[in-house]
Amino acid sequence: MPLSHDARTLTVSLMVVPEVSAAVTYGLHEVFTCVGAAWEMLTGERTQSRRMTPRIVGSRVGPVRTTLGATIFSEHSFGESLRSDVVIIGDLSLEPEPDLSGRWDEAIHWMLDQHARGAIICSVCTGSLMLAEAGLLEHREATSHWSATRYFRKCYPGVRLQPQRVIVPSGDGHDVVTSGGSASWTDLSLYLIARFCGDAEARRIAKIFLFGDRSEGQLPFAAMVRPKQHEDASIADCQGWISENYAIANPVAEMTKRSGLADRTFKRRFQSATGYTPIGYVQTLRVEEGKQMLETSNQAIDDIAQAVGYDDPNSFRRLFKRTVGVTPQKYRQRFKSVGIGAA
Repeated sequence: MPLSHDARTLTVSLMVVPEVSAAVTYGLHEVFTCVGAAWEMLTGERTQSRRMTPRIVGSRVGPVRTTLGATIFSEHSFGESLRSDVVIIGDLSLEPEPDLSGRWDEAIHWMLDQHARGAIICSVCTGSLMLAEAGLLEHREATSHWSATRYFRKCYPGVRLQPQRVIVPSGDGHDVVTSGGSASWTDLSLYLIARFCGDAEARRIAKIFLFGDRSEGQLPFAAMVRPKQHEDASIADCQGWISENYAIANPVAEMTKRSGLADRTFKRRFQSATGYTPIGYVQTLRVEEGKQMLETSNQAIDDIAQAVGYDDPNSFRRLFKRTVGVTPQKYRQRFKSVGIGAA
């Protein structure tokens, strides 16, 4: 049975055979290591995301030289008694019309044992050929790199190949998940993070690594940078207060009044302590809240503008575009479906 979204750390085993892509394997390893940790480190925002623990598993512990010349260090061996929640085989570099019979017997035996013990089995690109050789794709929908279509039809006619799709979950409880071309490892990682750690964490990871459309530059992925650490108690009090009251009218005047400082003194101390001007801090909080609402709701943009403190929706739109680099509508289209567009 697939795991539910709970507090337990998710163990992800990344399989190593000589043909596997080192870039895909280490890319997945780095992304999963960042789940539940990197966002707070970068922004200071606490999250409640489930953590993921990736580990690299091969025929033996130690370095494995791949057919493309890179070396992957295997942390565990197929002979160990391991329990995986998710198993992934990355992109495989194969010769044209390969003979795969008996090539990966040890790896396949281990994979099938993990599947029988409840693990979700996944592949990236031509890694789906190992799943097909193991019999896991028989009478199932699956995807792979477009160049493997003819080989699938010739050698695995029972597989219902869908080469036009990027992510294909199949089976009861979606216990097998295949992804398309080599770069689809990013889509697979976001799918798994959304499935087991929540859509919000998948969006955070997408922003950290700039996964997705980058044609508008980096700003759509950016978040409020962690404010400077400081010991100014008056400013810290104002920060705590404004985090709950950013939508009120004249927020800077209210913070100044709350601090008991002269206007110029307050502004100078606030920027010195946080790295932001007072109005810049408020605007950033409002934009961040607007982004959260765009990502997680279907609320009208005019209503979101009002909810974060702008009676004039056009003022909010101009600020959002200047800060984020795209309009609120484009931002919603980009991030609302992160991690959930695979079905």
